[in-house]
Amino acid sequence: MLRLRNSLLPLLRAASPLPSPIHIHPCACRLLSTSTPAATAAFSLEDYLVAACGIAPAQAREVSKKALHQLSKITHSRFISAASNPDAIIALLSGVGLSRADIAAVVSANPLLLRASVKRISPRLLALRDRAGLSTPQIARFLLVLVVLKRNDRLMTASLERLIKPNIALLRQWGVRDIVQLCSNNAWVLTFNPERVKEFLLRAEQLGVPPTSRMFRHAVAVITGKPKEKVAAKLEFFKRTLGCSESEVSTAMCKVPAILGLSDEILLRKIDFLVNEAAMEPRHIVERPVLLAYSLEKRLVPRHYVMKVLREKGLLSKMSLYTLAKLGEETFKLRFIDCHKDSVPGLADAYATACTGYCLLQNSAV
Repeated sequence: MLRLRNSLLPLLRAASPLPSPIHIHPCACRLLSTSTPAATAAFSLEDYLVAACGIAPAQAREVSKKALHQLSKITHSRFISAASNPDAIIALLSGVGLSRADIAAVVSANPLLLRASVKRISPRLLALRDRAGLSTPQIARFLLVLVVLKRNDRLMTASLERLIKPNIALLRQWGVRDIVQLCSNNAWVLTFNPERVKEFLLRAEQLGVPPTSRMFRHAVAVITGKPKEKVAAKLEFFKRTLGCSESEVSTAMCKVPAILGLSDEILLRKIDFLVNEAAMEPRHIVERPVLLAYSLEKRLVPRHYVMKVLREKGLLSKMSLYTLAKLGEETFKLRFIDCHKDSVPGLADAYATACTGYCLLQNSAV
């Protein structure tokens, strides 16, 4: 384990976002041409991820938000202001053999890699290929593992034989699907005592979420952060506010266990809006609990507004808010905003304004 840690730490440090000036590796620079007039234009990470990495627009938006969130935690840091360093990083990754899909996966997992020092990363990546003899797929997987390790450095010190291996074996024995996803997003689970992990798994199963379900890893993630008493209180909250039975709550948790992690205040605001503004029956919410997982300000309220406008103008047949809310952003805009730009002028601007907050929405008109 010590040998593994000594090998990984230099790459972990190299892949960390740096507040210091960024240096471009000479080899990478020769592959680039950044002296065009476009290089002086305002840089958009979201647009760059789509154009250079082949990431879908909706995913690129989320990755860009993730980058800003990660950066907010770093003192004296600056965001990516030009394409030169991202270009150099991508050229470097491509140079060691990673495909565009590999690069997209690595950058999506750790977008701030695009502002890291090429000069520091380059010799280490080349060493993985030329000295350690790793194949291209192995290098890609290795970079994704680094992301997991950065999220939880306890993995570096946890005992491989006493904790990590027994916990992985326990997950397999339990019949858990998506063990890789579970460990990628919640790697700290592997660092607990196996008996405690067994308790987490049992509690998640008692919620009514079977280990074979894709939702089980989300249930485990919520359970590990909440004592039994708080979970029980949250279940009672749902029964009381939505007037549902224990079995109905259990069914809802099977569908979207992540809502257990939301505060009572946030849930009450969403329920109040869905019942009083969207005229939705509580039972309808219980049967479609994903509605409670959506953002009130950025999804439910704006889309309900668009639905009302289109109905008032006779441009929308009977369609539920749930149907509109579950659509991806690009699909929703294409089907309900863009196609009505002539018949409802200003709808796109009103929707964009609405997404910035509930109060602004109440005062906007088309």
